[in-house]
Amino acid sequence: MTSERRRSANFPLPLERVSTTQPRRASDTLRPQRTVREAVRDAHSRAAPSGVGLDSAHVRARMVQRLHAQGLRHDGLLRALQTVPRHSFIDTALAAQAYEDTSLPIGHEQTISKPSVVARMISLLLAGQAARARNGLGKVLEIGTGCGYQCALLAQLGDSVVSVERIRALFDKARGHLAPMRLDRVRLVHGDGMCGHAPNAPYHSIVAAAVADEPAAAWLAQLAVGGRLIAPVRKGALQMLAVVDREPSGYKRVDLEEVHFVPLKSGVD
Repeated sequence: MTSERRRSANFPLPLERVSTTQPRRASDTLRPQRTVREAVRDAHSRAAPSGVGLDSAHVRARMVQRLHAQGLRHDGLLRALQTVPRHSFIDTALAAQAYEDTSLPIGHEQTISKPSVVARMISLLLAGQAARARNGLGKVLEIGTGCGYQCALLAQLGDSVVSVERIRALFDKARGHLAPMRLDRVRLVHGDGMCGHAPNAPYHSIVAAAVADEPAAAWLAQLAVGGRLIAPVRKGALQMLAVVDREPSGYKRVDLEEVHFVPLKSGVD
């Protein structure tokens, strides 16, 4: 008898041969797919996504590692750079370049500065007398909010930040970028940055994101004794990064490396 004939002799089973007395064990249940419980368990065991592609936390960490390798040593600033998502402050189309060391357009003929330049300026502020004594930036005045990225970093390191932006569209954009971060120590002001912001003066740290022939007189007047001001200034055909410290006896200025910033303008748009 062939194997085909042997199988056909046994099937189908007569009804009386089908047992109804032995309950089926749970282990005998057919499970062609995982149970919902197992699927949920496996999903929870996976790490939550931290970003996508070139705007991920991993890529941001590599940017911070590069800055550290270039000499940035302030732990608080390194943590702030790791915490603040730079890609959230630029147009989606440019997100792939967010953590490259490059300036990027933010509209209205303005740019977001290179991460290395932002880190350099903030690290210089942190080295000021008042900042060292307070272990932080204290009260901060930022001239030129732009898209809000540097403001978000300053808020991680200071007691309070007043940031002045003359272009209404950028002021609104920065406010939208910063709102999800719930930075209650930040106050954005739509106004003429050359005037600073006298109501909250004096400031322990002042930083400007636009170049002028000299630091504005209002900024110097609003700088606290022991405070430090960082601003790009023109020096002939070049732009240099100027560091101004206010001492009990007056102001002390040192011009450092060459930089490139958009021009400082007065008035509001």
